[in-house]
Amino acid sequence: MRPNSRALDELRNISIETGVSPYAEGSCLIKSGNTHVLCTATVDENVPRWMKGRGKGWVTAEYGMLPRATHTRMRREAARGGQGGRTMEIQRLIGRALRAGVDFKKLGERQIILDCDVIQADGGTRTASITGAWVALKLATNYLMTEGVLEQDPITDQIAAVSCGIVDGSCRLDLEYVEDSAAQADANFVLSQTGGIIEIQVSAEDTPFATDEFSELMRLAGKGVDELCLAQIAAIKG
Repeated sequence: MRPNSRALDELRNISIETGVSPYAEGSCLIKSGNTHVLCTATVDENVPRWMKGRGKGWVTAEYGMLPRATHTRMRREAARGGQGGRTMEIQRLIGRALRAGVDFKKLGERQIILDCDVIQADGGTRTASITGAWVALKLATNYLMTEGVLEQDPITDQIAAVSCGIVDGSCRLDLEYVEDSAAQADANFVLSQTGGIIEIQVSAEDTPFATDEFSELMRLAGKGVDELCLAQIAAIKG
């Protein structure tokens, strides 16, 4: 039996509340079960130095966890002297994922910075961050078009992410921490609404898994992302 008696192909309860940060050009609070992430989008009228003069924009991301996002307090990374390897890997993943759905020429020579701050963690923080960050990004580009800064929407595709895994021999969608920590295989899927694959992170924890099991994980991920995309659009429309 899964936590909360979920079916193997069932997402956790998803909630996406927009406009939670009044100063950001785009923002949302995404709740995936007990994983809660605040996502904000900031429009910066500058681009990184290496992009200046190219007439194109950029999208980047930062990720962090609050000290009591987990069962025991974590020291702030600033107090430890800098970001850890996990944090850097996740924020690079978020940036790569979102850039896959943006036309940088239409964005113009400016960048949008996505900040993903985990308030509460129960597995799947990176996938929830990607799903929520896309909403914040889309709200920011909508704002730029409403203000007349952009003539065309630079968003070219809708992007969401979800975790899957093999636990007790069964393929499952959207793992909670108790499942993730006991998984024989753990995977994160970043997919587009049009069916494209952006990134897949998958590894066996003890013994190899079969290709048909991977195919089932892929099927579950596709189902989950379809549902997440519907939740994203519903949140944007309000």
